[in-house]
This record gives sequence, structure tokens and C-alpha cells, in this order.
Amino acid sequence: MAMERTLVLFKPDAVQRGLLGRILTRFEDKGLKVIGLKMRQFERGLLEQHYAVHRERPFYPNLVAYMGSGPVVALALEGKGAIEVVRKLMGKTNSAQAEPGTIRGDFGMSFSNNLVHGSDSPEAAARELALFFPAPGELVTWTPANLGWVYSVKEELS
Repeated sequence: MAMERTLVLFKPDAVQRGLLGRILTRFEDKGLKVIGLKMRQFERGLLEQHYAVHRERPFYPNLVAYMGSGPVVALALEGKGAIEVVRKLMGKTNSAQAEPGTIRGDFGMSFSNNLVHGSDSPEAAARELALFFPAPGELVTWTPANLGWVYSVKEELS
């Protein structure tokens, strides 16, 4: 597995319920590195672009409206196999069916209000990161001081 970058969105329900710190802590505790972070109420056009793959689905209008209903936090993470790791940490899309120990399993009950979005492939991650962090310098390249304690640098990162 290579080092990857991925996008996570903390949806309006996560913000409104005051779960930002608890959710972010799970990603950091796992060893993922934060390389970008912003909070805003994103424009409808951006949300329509982001969810364009669902445009023909009946839930699309409600999804776009929901994501524009309040503040959203966009988080860029980096780590070895980050996309898969993030998706495992989030749990099943339907929070009521998500395993205990996952973000959705511990904090959610809803299919629609499911707290977080995470990129599902390297191609989606690249496209989504470019949408939410379009300006040069918005994603930071840095080396955490604990890198050698998160990974076996000699074996896993060489």
C-alpha cells in the first residue's frame, strides 16, 4: 500500500452535534496525518459537482440540500492506504447497521444523516480534494515527529 491522500467531509449533523473533535481524534489516533482543514457552508454548485455521480438518483436533491444546510468541515488526510483506512473507520453508510467501534456505529442512527463522507477510490480522492482544496498551498506537506512510531519506516515506507 502506498501513501495516499483522501478527503473526509464532516457533514452538517456532525457539526451540529458537536462531534468534530471526537471524530477528528479517531483519524489522528489511527496515525493519519492532517494535511488540510477548512470549515464553511459550501456553495450549492460545489456540492452538486461533488455529488454529481448521484445526479440521477432520487435522493440527490435532498442530499445536496442537506449538505448545504449548515457548516461542513473538509478534511484532507494522508497515510499509507488512507482511503481504505478512513472507510473502515467510518463504517457502513447506514449508521444503524454500522459496527460498534466505527464512527457511524458509535455516533449515528441514520442512513441519510451519517456524519461523514470519505473518498471511495484514488480517482475520487484526487477529484474531491481538487474541488474542496483548489488553491495552491491549501494542502500542506510535512513530516510528523512521530512518523517512526506510526510506521516501521524501514519496512513500510521505503
